[in-house]
Amino acid sequence: MSAISEAEAVVMEVLWQQSPRSAEDVVAALAHRNWAEPTIKTLLNRLLTKGVIAAERDGRRYLYLPLLQRQAWVEAQSEAFIGRVFDGRVAPLVAHFSERGQLTAQDIADLKKLIQEMDDE
Repeated sequence: MSAISEAEAVVMEVLWQQSPRSAEDVVAALAHRNWAEPTIKTLLNRLLTKGVIAAERDGRRYLYLPLLQRQAWVEAQSEAFIGRVFDGRVAPLVAHFSERGQLTAQDIADLKKLIQEMDDE
């Protein structure tokens, strides 16, 4: 599977939310982005070429659906980011956000709970 660009990921999010969808449905869902229809159709074609979506004929149009599951994409993106930026370690990632005051009390509570659950296993 080829890497998905940021713009392609936006199209994938639309398909992950609801599918199958026609190109017109995808264009309508992305109207707030002010992308031209040909741009969105180009992104759909790129995703087809990459094998991460499929197209099914529905009369005179095609309906698009994701072949790549969102969870699998998130896992790959997360691992690549942590590997590239934090040398494959999660603790420096958490420390980075903590040092900048970007962890809320809820984030800290969730992390403590997660660590406790891991210790209990």
